[in-house]
Order: sequence, then structure tokens, then C-alpha cells
Amino acid sequence: MLPDDILTLTPTVTSGMQVRDVFRHCLHTRVQALPFCDEEDRITGRVTLKYIINQSILPEYMAELAHLLGPRMTSFEDLEGQLAEVFARPVEPYVQEPHASIPRRTPLMKALAVMEHHDTSYLFVVEDRRYQGTLTITGIATWMLKLVEKA
Repeated sequence: MLPDDILTLTPTVTSGMQVRDVFRHCLHTRVQALPFCDEEDRITGRVTLKYIINQSILPEYMAELAHLLGPRMTSFEDLEGQLAEVFARPVEPYVQEPHASIPRRTPLMKALAVMEHHDTSYLFVVEDRRYQGTLTITGIATWMLKLVEKA
């Protein structure tokens, strides 16, 4: 079972929230993604900062041609106005498929293996199909350092 102090407790994203809320919650809890949950706190998707940023302000052709872009790129025009509009949007268009998750009773070594298998630095932790928190590489590293410093 995962140690009690290893999870990052985060709010969940629900229908009706705005992109601004996702950014605030992610930055406050220092995670890159939040679970999208239904009324019963069951995970039905995920919302990530990376996906919102890429979908809302990065033109698709720029990502496809990234290897051709030079070092003297200029900034986006009217980024401030564009961001105000993006942050006011409802979060639903940015909900992706559910992310890999593990039960609370999962041994830490298995959790690390699942992270590696899915090439991710975080997993959602669930118990009885309800969200319990997020396990992150940073959280694991912090827990490991505390263990060593106690000795």
C-alpha cells in the first residue's frame, strides 16, 4: 500500500468549470494534470496543462514543423487577449481520455513500473472507483528524501 504522505491531494475538475480553474488548481498543487470526475467523484477523463496550452495557443502547423523553426521566433500577437479568452472557456473541450490509475493498495514498486510502462510522471490513485489523489515522481522523490534524512 502506498504511504499516507506520498500522494498529492488535488481538487477534481467537474463539468462547468473554466480553464482558469484548472490552471489555478494545477499550479497551487504543483501537478500537471487533474482528473475529470462525474458527480460521484469517479474519474471519467483528465485535463492537462500541456493539452490546453497546445490546443489553444499553439498552431498545429508549428508543432508539425518544429524542427524547421529558427531561434528567432517572435511571440504570439495579442497573447494577453488570447489568454483571457482561453481562460474563460469551459473545460469540457479539453477533457481527454482517462489517464492510467492505480488502486490505493498498490505497492510503490508496482506504481513505479506502471508509470514507466505508460511513460508518465504521474498516476491517479483510486479506491472504490473514487479519486483519492495523484502519485507523482516529485512526490515519490520527496518521500524518499524524507526517509533517508530520518535515518
